[in-house]
Amino acid sequence: MLLVYSDFNRVGNYKRTVKRIDDGHRLCNDLMSCIQERSKIEKAYAQQLTEWSKRWRQLVDKGPQYGTIERAWMAMMTEAEKVSELHQGVKNNLMMQDFEKVKNWQKDSYHKQMMGGFKETKEADEGFKKAQKPWAKKLKELEGSKKSYHMACKEEKLAFTREANSQAEASVTADQQRKLQEKLGKCKQDSQKAKEKYERSLDELSQCTPQYRENMEQVFDQCQQFEEKRLSFLREVLLDVKRHLNLTENQSYAAVYSELEHTITSASAQEDLKWFCDTSGPGMHMNWPQFEEYNPDLTHHITKKEKSKKVNDSITLTHVTTTDHPQAGDTGSISSYEKNQAYTASTEWSDEDQTAPCSANDVNGGTNNPFDEGVRVKALYDYEGQEQDELSFRAGDELTKLEDEDEQGWCKGRLDNGQLGLYPANYVEPV
Repeated sequence: MLLVYSDFNRVGNYKRTVKRIDDGHRLCNDLMSCIQERSKIEKAYAQQLTEWSKRWRQLVDKGPQYGTIERAWMAMMTEAEKVSELHQGVKNNLMMQDFEKVKNWQKDSYHKQMMGGFKETKEADEGFKKAQKPWAKKLKELEGSKKSYHMACKEEKLAFTREANSQAEASVTADQQRKLQEKLGKCKQDSQKAKEKYERSLDELSQCTPQYRENMEQVFDQCQQFEEKRLSFLREVLLDVKRHLNLTENQSYAAVYSELEHTITSASAQEDLKWFCDTSGPGMHMNWPQFEEYNPDLTHHITKKEKSKKVNDSITLTHVTTTDHPQAGDTGSISSYEKNQAYTASTEWSDEDQTAPCSANDVNGGTNNPFDEGVRVKALYDYEGQEQDELSFRAGDELTKLEDEDEQGWCKGRLDNGQLGLYPANYVEPV
């Protein structure tokens, strides 16, 4: 912006200094609006981070990704949640500290009058008017004497021209010539008197000028002191805003990314591959068929209501390890493992019920999607499935319960590798 400055000491030229006080009040309003708009941006960004984190946490949790890479992926959502909290904190600091600080300072520094305007503006304006009043009076007298002197000089010059021209003209009588000469003499006297008055007025103005300048500078210094307070305050506020906005100086912010980096760098493709091999590949536990002597003490029959359509309404459980395991209806507890330590056992075929294997559609109800809705449960004990439609698992394993317990104490569920089947309801507990 190009500014054109006039002589400050001219009468009335102090108005810009007075207007600066009103501008300072308006600039406080502008700064508050600026801070308020930025706080809205911080709030919106925090909300967007939270919504993004919630959406993708659900998608990743229900998706097929597993192991350490899943945890690293989830760490990104954790980062978003923590950064969202930090930006919400930025919004709160901007409004509750910076905004309020400007608002209170403005209220304490500018005092409104009943008739409009601010007390500080009126005091400055009156101070300048008082300082200028004596000098302005002398200046007005000087301007008047100056004008009179210039008019007298003009009349003298005109009289001189007429008198000179009359001497060259024969038609001008001696009486007329004498009158023109008298007129010229009077104009010279008037001009001299006007000049002397003009010089006296100028001397008087010059004598009061130092005091005038001192008075004007005194009022101006008062305005400068007020403005210095405003400028220093705004600088302080802007530094506070910068400190609140600059999250890189926040130790919590640095800790978020330190934790994220540690989680991601700790992810191991080999570890995830081994886990998948042990839970869904050749590394899975397998009870290979072996010769078993008939033992009537280990044989009992359990009727299952929700058996597959291709098997009878009752099955024979031929092999259940009884050590620390409850029979149907008993209760017990055991420590659980984490998801990446899950160990899923394969099903064992019974020699007493050699029916044709059920297809995936027979067991799953016509769908192969391993991510249907269900309730997550945790195995309390080891269980070895005795028929093809029974699940096998180890204590601590997690699986998904798809149907509630039937009258005979059996539930339908799904292992993490997608295998569907039945299992004893009292062998698990909700996660």
